[in-house]
Amino acid sequence: MIRVEVAYATPERQEILSLQVPEGSSVQEAVIRSGIERIFPELDTATADMGIFGKVVKEPATHVLREGDRVEIYRPLKIDPKQARLNRANKKSG
Repeated sequence: MIRVEVAYATPERQEILSLQVPEGSSVQEAVIRSGIERIFPELDTATADMGIFGKVVKEPATHVLREGDRVEIYRPLKIDPKQARLNRANKKSG
């Protein structure tokens, strides 16, 4: 068994769950075992982007975890970051 964490946050709430998973477990398996969907019922872990320590994992179902990894589940962006910067720049200059 290895110890990992599963993290998810909304603007109102953040949860980091520690759990033990069998060696060879995938990112997706750890998220399911964590039960985080019971805390955040709106979360769809089948389609959500995931990463480890801020680096996106392209294949959560096959990416194998290591001891101490923190799996992060990402919310979809509401606005493209480039557009957000442009909007802020326009506000400052206007």
